[in-house]
Amino acid sequence: METVGLGLQFEDLPVGRKFKTIGRTITEADIVNYVNCTGLTEVLFTDAEFRERDSVIKGRFAPAMLAYALAEGLLVQAMMQHTGLAFLSMELNVHQPVFAGDTIHVEVEVVEARVSRSRPDRGLVRTRNEVVKQDGTKVLTYTPLRMVKCRKAAEQ
Repeated sequence: METVGLGLQFEDLPVGRKFKTIGRTITEADIVNYVNCTGLTEVLFTDAEFRERDSVIKGRFAPAMLAYALAEGLLVQAMMQHTGLAFLSMELNVHQPVFAGDTIHVEVEVVEARVSRSRPDRGLVRTRNEVVKQDGTKVLTYTPLRMVKCRKAAEQ
């Protein structure tokens, strides 16, 4: 019986391939849990009066790294189950805040794909990931380099 929800292998990720993930709504509970779990108890995230009085961003916004973490979760569901081997590096840019109630998804383009020189059973894939809100606003862009299984390795 086929197992569904497994990740994409190196051969499934040629340069130029594009796809997007399902959406995920950021909730107040997500923000509270993330802030408390990470110890990121900055007043911007814990003091509504301070935020409304002194912050340049008004409303219940989430730490950018929460949006990034949720984006990575969406990508695990979409492409990395059983096939992702390592996260090697990335560049990340924050464009806009995300707020409680926003729904994000990730738009992905493969920008680099090569077989590892030292491990030919593994591929190195860099993607350009844009985290986008429900209104089309781009909130994050990041370019992870990941090590993924090659199909040839899975067949051995």
